[in-house]
Amino acid sequence: MSPLPRKKSHAPLIGAHMSIAGGVFNAILHAEQADCRTVQLFNKSSNQWAAKPLAREEIDRFHAELERTGIRPCVSHTSYLINCGSPDDTLYEKSTAALGVEYERCGVLALEYLVLHPGSHVGTGLEQGIARIAGALNRVLGSAPECSTVICLEAVSGAGSSIGRTFEELQAIIARVEDDSRIGVCLDTCHIFAAGYDIRSKAAYQATMTAFDRAVGLSRLKVWHCNDSVGALGSHRDRHEHLGRGQIGREAFGLLMQDDRFREVPKILETPKEEGGKQMDPVNLAFLRRLARRPAKK
Repeated sequence: MSPLPRKKSHAPLIGAHMSIAGGVFNAILHAEQADCRTVQLFNKSSNQWAAKPLAREEIDRFHAELERTGIRPCVSHTSYLINCGSPDDTLYEKSTAALGVEYERCGVLALEYLVLHPGSHVGTGLEQGIARIAGALNRVLGSAPECSTVICLEAVSGAGSSIGRTFEELQAIIARVEDDSRIGVCLDTCHIFAAGYDIRSKAAYQATMTAFDRAVGLSRLKVWHCNDSVGALGSHRDRHEHLGRGQIGREAFGLLMQDDRFREVPKILETPKEEGGKQMDPVNLAFLRRLARRPAKK
């Protein structure tokens, strides 16, 4: 099924990852309550391999809520159990099959994007890991030629043997995918910072965006994850912090929110949901909205 049309709005295209407990449509209701324009969700339980079938009533309710609220694009995130770079054949086949199921569910729900952590080579080497990931993607895309959902490879912080810590590693995967029209990239501000890409000043931000454009191409950038970082630049620590309170700081997010190249690219929070009993999505969303406002021309 093709994605439903998105209603026009001048508000910044920001949202958050929302729970699907009680039905996938609840993510849309939670996003509406937080005044989001876009949303991210798991399309199945994130900590189980098995996927409970989507009932017709749940699918119809999901589509109805999307139409009513106009919240789009809608981004799904794959289960963290999936490792399409695994050298273990059993886990590799299980991961590829699980990715295929989630991709099919994206088609049924008419979701624009599916974010995937590329995987880990578990010590067998980068080249083998990249080949395994690309092979899994080719199988999944080839088995669902009618699905228009774009799989977005997420840049990672670079811990251990994870693949996707550099823009060149992401491009190496994309180059081996037969139908690369359905492959994009998700940049997570915490991850790229922890991987060593500085974005804290205008010069650093522009240098990082230029590096991405040269390696991958800005047209591939389909989703941003907006998270501050507990870890320092190049620390390889994947620990998210509330916006403006971590090692990245305020200016980087202002540069992103004011960058016209990404005006129509969804920007999703993955920051902690609560702090001292206080709901924090509204706080972090308000932070981004303030930064999106352009100063009045004199």
